[in-house]
Amino acid sequence: MEQLNKLEEDFFHLARIALSDRTQDVQAFLYRITRKKGTSAELASALVELLRKNPTRLTPLRRDSDVAVPADTDSRFQLLRVEQAPHPSKELVQVKSIRQTLDRLVEERRNILPLLESGLEPTSTVLFTGPPGVGKTLSARWIAHALHLPLLVLDLSAVMSSYLGRTGTNLRHVLDYAKSFDCVLLLDELDAIAKRRDDIGEIGELKRLVTVLLQQLDDWPSSGLLIAASNHPDLLDPAVWRRFEQLIEFPLPDQESVHQFLHNLFWETAPDAIQWAEVLSLSMVGLSFGEIERDVTNARRSAALNRQDLGHHLVNLVSTQQRSKQEQIEIAVHLVRKGLVTQRKAHELTGVARDTIRVHLENLKHHNTE
Repeated sequence: MEQLNKLEEDFFHLARIALSDRTQDVQAFLYRITRKKGTSAELASALVELLRKNPTRLTPLRRDSDVAVPADTDSRFQLLRVEQAPHPSKELVQVKSIRQTLDRLVEERRNILPLLESGLEPTSTVLFTGPPGVGKTLSARWIAHALHLPLLVLDLSAVMSSYLGRTGTNLRHVLDYAKSFDCVLLLDELDAIAKRRDDIGEIGELKRLVTVLLQQLDDWPSSGLLIAASNHPDLLDPAVWRRFEQLIEFPLPDQESVHQFLHNLFWETAPDAIQWAEVLSLSMVGLSFGEIERDVTNARRSAALNRQDLGHHLVNLVSTQQRSKQEQIEIAVHLVRKGLVTQRKAHELTGVARDTIRVHLENLKHHNTE
């Protein structure tokens, strides 16, 4: 080996990993070749185009493949949920900064050549944090859909074997499988398997599992995209944080995001109630997308069972608890101005005096006629 020149060493290394049938390792090596000094622009462009098309790639998800989805040796339950053609169940709504980051992650893989020409690789590991119901899983599905890649979701309840010594093996099997072809891998509820190693409440086996995860993250190829999600980032081991190239914190939606989400939700499920989107966006700020959808769905169920107009039940979702006096007035005035309820009902819902509502309505009318 010492007598091999650099070109021969590269060729030997490529042959070795190709024979090991590790497709993503081959892709990662070819990415590195395109970034090496001395590589001609023509060769780099040709390699990138080949990687982009990869016409002869065999994916383990094809029906005629002999490669099975990893399963727990005890329960025989599959460790992964595979979505071969992921499609978001609803339109992605996120605050502007998060949407820009998600768009960039997609663009990095759609348009990789400028990165390689600058000696860079696309982001390969991403950590989503935030409370439940704010769109972390939906965002992962949206990315996979935008990239036309299958989405693999790790079933943490399955990977945690009844024999804890096998849990690390389960995790290795999952990540080795995901490395073998182009996909987006989602490790949901990461805090369940990546808790702080200084947590005295955790037994040694779970601490060793963190070490396994760190090793796998270090070995994750740049040709793949691994997304982890956690509802409790404070529980994560500090070393886990450092392994991720991109950290995205999902906050509770702001009023603009709530309004857009409600507008889309009513447009898809109850177009006649779409005028409720704006007023509910004023009163439902502070809730997650999941909580908002749950409350609207329950209102729709009640309306259907009682054969009533949906507005009769949506009005019960108008809440002014923990709202400032000005916000309460804004909600009350909006309810009356849009003809959704009477002044008396607006007073009952918000506690705002009817005289106050009338004054603000007159002011708005005067302002609009100027």
